[in-house]
Amino acid sequence: MSKSTVTRRLAAVLAADVVGYSRLMGVDEIGTLVALKGHRGALIDPAIVGHHGRIVKTTGDGMLVEFASVIDAVSCAVAIQRGMVSRNAGIPEETRIVFRIGINVGDIIIDGDDIFGDGVNVAARLETLCEPGGLCISRTANDQIRDKLSLSFADLGEQAVKNISRAVGVFGLGAKDIASLPEEDLPAVQGQAGGYNGGRPESHGEQQEIKFCIAPDGAQIAYATVGSGPSLVKAPNWMSHLEYEWQSPIWRHLLGELGRDHTLVRFDQRGGGLSDWDVEDISFEAFVADLETVVDTLKLERFPLFGVSQGCAISIAYAVRHPERVSQLILYGGFARGPYKRGQAEREQNQAMLTLIKHGWGQDNPAFRQMFTSRFIPGGTHEQMEWFNVLQRESASAENAVRLREAVCNFEVTDLLSQVSVPTLVLHCRDDAIAPFNEGRRMAAGIAGARFVPLEGGNHLILEHEPAWAHFQEEVRNFLQASA
Repeated sequence: MSKSTVTRRLAAVLAADVVGYSRLMGVDEIGTLVALKGHRGALIDPAIVGHHGRIVKTTGDGMLVEFASVIDAVSCAVAIQRGMVSRNAGIPEETRIVFRIGINVGDIIIDGDDIFGDGVNVAARLETLCEPGGLCISRTANDQIRDKLSLSFADLGEQAVKNISRAVGVFGLGAKDIASLPEEDLPAVQGQAGGYNGGRPESHGEQQEIKFCIAPDGAQIAYATVGSGPSLVKAPNWMSHLEYEWQSPIWRHLLGELGRDHTLVRFDQRGGGLSDWDVEDISFEAFVADLETVVDTLKLERFPLFGVSQGCAISIAYAVRHPERVSQLILYGGFARGPYKRGQAEREQNQAMLTLIKHGWGQDNPAFRQMFTSRFIPGGTHEQMEWFNVLQRESASAENAVRLREAVCNFEVTDLLSQVSVPTLVLHCRDDAIAPFNEGRRMAAGIAGARFVPLEGGNHLILEHEPAWAHFQEEVRNFLQASA
């Protein structure tokens, strides 16, 4: 597997196998092979094609299929299992071919036509947990199809599966449940399909292009470009995933706005998203070096630089080191000094948050969600909070989330503020519970000539439905036009 041929993306993965295949082959080898070929030609392969799937590989008794949408993957699985009930009617039970199917949504590694990684492994393990003729999906998949498909999966709890370090939330649909589904309840998209759609932003239908570059220490950094016009670069922030966040109701409106009149460039920070998770150095200097690497790889000469939260400090450092390249600096919800640099009270609060992350990251534990998710988006809708929780699982492991957060807690760029020489716009919500309003104001005060815009609201990540969003759009558009 060479780095030149390897890419990564988010996908829905379906794994299927035949129950009791060895026994069937022992009883009637030729008959089993002929029957299986018939099922594939008449039902299975057409269902996969009809639901926009791609057969990655087949084994004697099963197959691995990739889908761009989890809606398509689950719909295809139900169609196959229902079709097999009809095809098995009248066949003696001991010679029937019955499938088990598992589906997961996760990060996969693509090498040529093959796929690997935990996203694949989890799907394969779910298939082994499935009852004959049934379907098992991961919690991530269930979160994305909820309210979009007329199916009611049973919560089978957290399951420890082979070769996966974390427990996997499992949801199951039994063979009898699938067979008894009335026609009106068969999978059909209700409104717009959720989940990954091949990296196409819903806001303007463009296809983003994801590539990789290598940081000075060898870390592989995933970056994406989308849109047209002059480049606008977004610095990395905690909890990002180039593909997953493009569909998220937390991020898609902001990313669509940034790419409205520009070629938007963004990348996943090391330790998360599609970038390398297994890295030794997670530090402020490494984050800045990664930004330098992406910009140099794309050979960008001059561009506006946008930072959110921790991305503000990274952007400030880059603008000071490379003033000739940064035309404008936009900083939202940020700070010049991390929580550990603000006094004992904030240190203790953030140490408590790190404990929560270590033990509750990516889980549907109500206590964790109440203490963590509600601090980031207290004004979020139920859908937005669900997406935020899924983003935790997709963006980083619990271990890396702690390492990343600890690095951010130690940020300190106060001494660099007076050295910023480019036009700067600073925006901050008054009741932000993650990055205090006073820290945003303090940051703006240290940058000569910076315009500071207070926004009404308490969400750390500005949401599309809140009044502050229109204010944000107006200020950013005017600033980019006036300072260009």
